Amino acid sequence: MAITTKQIQELRDRTGVGIMDCKKALTESDGNMDKAIELLREKGMASAAKRAGKIASQGVVASYIHMGGKIGVLVEVNCESDFVARGEAFNNFVHDIAMQIAASAPAYVNKEEVSAEEIAKEKEILKQQAMNDEKNKNKPEAIIEKMIEGRIGKYYKEVCLLEQPFFKNPDITVTDYLHETVAKIGEKIDIRRFVRFVMGEGLAKKEENLAKEVEEQIAAAKANN
Repeated sequence: MAITTKQIQELRDRTGVGIMDCKKALTESDGNMDKAIELLREKGMASAAKRAGKIASQGVVASYIHMGGKIGVLVEVNCESDFVARGEAFNNFVHDIAMQIAASAPAYVNKEEVSAEEIAKEKEILKQQAMNDEKNKNKPEAIIEKMIEGRIGKYYKEVCLLEQPFFKNPDITVTDYLHETVAKIGEKIDIRRFVRFVMGEGLAKKEENLAKEVEEQIAAAKANN
């Protein structure tokens, strides 16, 4: 039988397992949700959701330098035990996340970090863009709003790390990769925070500000003479 996106999403929400594994389990169980969950548990994969309430107080702060020192990343990733924090699987995951940040330049870890004000501003920009498009002039407002919501979803994929396609396998998201790693190591993982540095970033603006400041000082000096 055909497996729907809604079924896959429901199984993913209930188990924390990646999209492709959820689809495979549903296919093997002919769409039966309970059987699919049982299959995933038998494979030891349905563990991410069960560990959601655990406290991840261990982990590492890792660095990654890209393009000969042009881009640098610091990221803190937490797990439940020091044993796992020292393990190869966890550290490979952290390294991949640092590379993801370097390559895709997210601004936030997850959607919850994006302020309501920023989303409202983005929606207003998208609404103006849609209204300025000749193709949308005769479309009902409800359709325009639906288009905007779809574009906000794309916006989240651009700015939120967990929503981005995983650079090593664009068929899954970073969230899917995280869940797969949780299933593999058997502990909760939290990507807590990160910072991304780009060589020279902001310098042009500082130079412009300095030039303006000098001009203002010269003008003030002339006014006083």
